Amino acid sequence: MVISVQGIFKRAKEIAMLISAAERIVVVSHIDADGITAASIAAKALERLGKEYRVDFVKQLDEQKIEELRDENPPLVWFTDLGSGMVHKMYGINAVVTDHHVPSSLDVIVPPRARKNLSIFFEELSKSRVLQLNPHLFNRDGATDISGAGVTYLVARELGKDNVDLSALAIVGAIGDMQDSENLRLIGTNRVILKEGKQHGFIDYFIDARFFGRETRPIFKMLQYSTDPVLPTITGDDKAAIKFLKSLGIPLKRERWRRWIDLDMDEKRLILSELTRLILRSGYGSVIAKRLIGEVYILPKEEQGTPLHDAKEFATLLNACGRYGDALIGLRVCMGDRDSFYRRAMNMLNRHRRNLVDGLTFVKEIGIVKREYLQYFHAGSKINENIVGIVASMVLSEEGFNELPIIAFANSDDGKIKVSVRSPRTLVNKGLDFSIIMREASERVGGTGGGHNIAAGATIPRGKEDEFLDIVEEMIKNKLNKTKKL
Repeated sequence: MVISVQGIFKRAKEIAMLISAAERIVVVSHIDADGITAASIAAKALERLGKEYRVDFVKQLDEQKIEELRDENPPLVWFTDLGSGMVHKMYGINAVVTDHHVPSSLDVIVPPRARKNLSIFFEELSKSRVLQLNPHLFNRDGATDISGAGVTYLVARELGKDNVDLSALAIVGAIGDMQDSENLRLIGTNRVILKEGKQHGFIDYFIDARFFGRETRPIFKMLQYSTDPVLPTITGDDKAAIKFLKSLGIPLKRERWRRWIDLDMDEKRLILSELTRLILRSGYGSVIAKRLIGEVYILPKEEQGTPLHDAKEFATLLNACGRYGDALIGLRVCMGDRDSFYRRAMNMLNRHRRNLVDGLTFVKEIGIVKREYLQYFHAGSKINENIVGIVASMVLSEEGFNELPIIAFANSDDGKIKVSVRSPRTLVNKGLDFSIIMREASERVGGTGGGHNIAAGATIPRGKEDEFLDIVEEMIKNKLNKTKKL
């Protein structure tokens, strides 16, 4: 059954009506950039309505948090960028969910043979006190069609016409969730939001180099820290980056260090042309070279030359806040603070940048273990559990490591093991869904998991890593072999 985008808008209106009728709302959201922007969109919309509200950030929504909310019994709980996987546990709670992760409730409530008949799911869902907006329930891919911030924005625009300015945060959330990564541009419902934001002057987009730090970093630093794509002989080496630019006759300074946005078109073309040659000469292939250029997204209302002007840099700043335990700082920045909270966020961003480069260097030192159907590394305590998934994505972007799914392990503060998995799109297109694999494999070793088909995670008991890998590899093998037979 194919459901148009109009079905999504209709559900957004239904949720907006419930929110408008509630006296007090508790917003519960995830700690990454998508979760922080989603919570900020919800908070700003509620603030404009004059509603009493509170925002709680959680690393993972578990039964303990749900039990706390059940005991508190607020008039309404608004789950943003999480919740779909726990809807079946929310009995006794008045709640709305704006999420884009694969709903595990499809497995819990609907028998596998009936799962394609979404009317059954809606019938079962109507028996609970939870109403959710999730692209998967409308036959859309939550990994690329729209993010948690995006579906939250669709509700906010129904709560007030002036909330169209929040479209900028919706795009930051989508970019933070790398929803432009596969196509090098935003597609689907994200594009509807993008065009609406551009029409009202809150977002702009165009084709350019996709480097992180286009607006804020000296050119050589931008190249040194490039991870998507990784630049052979340059990434991680500032001296090599300077040497490369000088060999092309690119002036590094004119009163101050020059940034990418300071270059003229001829200089940009020359750099991109030579980087393409370097990538191809190094055997990385044309697929990697093509990732140099794509659509970029800016926020015209923000000051040029700051991380807030570029959506990718804005998202990274928010990730830095959330992944180091201060998501509320990111919330304050999204809500408009450009003073003390912004300065604190910038300090976290600088720390985050250093940790990512150090993490990638560490993984290269210990090496990637390759098995027949997957590859993995165990960071132990050397990489923060909250950024190990980002490091895994960086590794997967490199030539020679982009054909197998990569699993990253890191020690968690609670004595368990954090698991992050990233998969090449080619394997997802063959039917692999790592949200299901992570959930089922983790449960078999006494843990929990979920996420997206292409990027997912889990928490498992320490010492269960080898058993977990065996289970995951067997599941991948069985699925791919089954697909071949079909």
